[in-house]
Amino acid sequence: MRVLAAMSGGVDSAVAAALAVEAGHEVTGVHMALSRTPGTLRTGSRGCCTVEDAFDARRVCDLLGIPFYVWDFSEDFLDDVVADFLSEYAAGRTPNPCLRCNEKIKFAALLDRAIALGFDAVCTGHYARLIDGALYRSVDLAKDQSYVLAVLTPDQLAHSMFPLGELTKPQVRAQAQARGFAVAAKPDSYDICFIPDGDTHGYLVDKLGARPGAVVDATTGEQIAEHDGFFAYTIGQRKGLGLSRPAADGRPRYVLGIEPTTRTVTVGPASGLDVRLVVADRVVFPGGRRPDFPIRVQAQLRAHGGTVGGSADLVDGTLRLSLDQAARGVAPGQTMVLYGGATPDAASAGPAADQYVLAAGTIVRTGG
Repeated sequence: MRVLAAMSGGVDSAVAAALAVEAGHEVTGVHMALSRTPGTLRTGSRGCCTVEDAFDARRVCDLLGIPFYVWDFSEDFLDDVVADFLSEYAAGRTPNPCLRCNEKIKFAALLDRAIALGFDAVCTGHYARLIDGALYRSVDLAKDQSYVLAVLTPDQLAHSMFPLGELTKPQVRAQAQARGFAVAAKPDSYDICFIPDGDTHGYLVDKLGARPGAVVDATTGEQIAEHDGFFAYTIGQRKGLGLSRPAADGRPRYVLGIEPTTRTVTVGPASGLDVRLVVADRVVFPGGRRPDFPIRVQAQLRAHGGTVGGSADLVDGTLRLSLDQAARGVAPGQTMVLYGGATPDAASAGPAADQYVLAAGTIVRTGG
């Protein structure tokens, strides 16, 4: 097959490209330029898709003996990732820009261009498995990225390759070292790439303007602080609340609610975070098969959280998840991913049923 390897400049995409070459595919490497002003992207180990990352990607392609190109996706990135990030925070929700980048850039804009140019698939360094067109968790659950890939459509997955799905991170680094890749020990990227100094609050104030409002105690209804932007808060947040005094019982307060219309941030005890119902829209079935609802599932409700058990139903196009036990810190704007009900033809390939990505949707509301 003709394969386009998306080269971030990190160790994972480097080894993924190498494995695609060794599998006999005709591979071309491409690095995505996501900003026309490099200073607006993070650099060093905290970066992603920066100029120095492009140099690292080129060196790997030179070692592999494959063509290398840099493609400009800065306009797409600004429209589909940065603008979405700002609009979601302005609406009082908590977005996941890395997930949106996968959905809109790597497996939409990049994949569309690759197909138009005659490539059969896009290869990336994500930790996930594709078995008979179905998406499964990686064998390395600590690095598993099926959560950020769960929003992809069956057609997008049909033109995708994830060679690292059967490997652990230490194995990937060892393979990079054995191949002489300089990125073998390169730290993973983290944080938001388009906020150079890591100050998300400052970035939002600069882009959205100060929007002062009240911080209100959910128990007493009393205003206990002021803020300069409700978008600086997220559900479940404990630190950085700027409260003038502790709660009457001396226990910590957490952000329980964000109301963008009145610019009110409500805080209260940890018990106020408990939710038993999660509702999501923009539903996707990446495996291409809609199960018979209701169905028992394992659900992941944020990028770095564990899974919780529950029963899911599809009602008027929205997913409704009833949890077996209350979950905390569930924020509208985040993605709900459901695992379970492995497809019959893939079940024999090894992964357990709860490794299969059943569905995904964007959380719109929660309930007690």
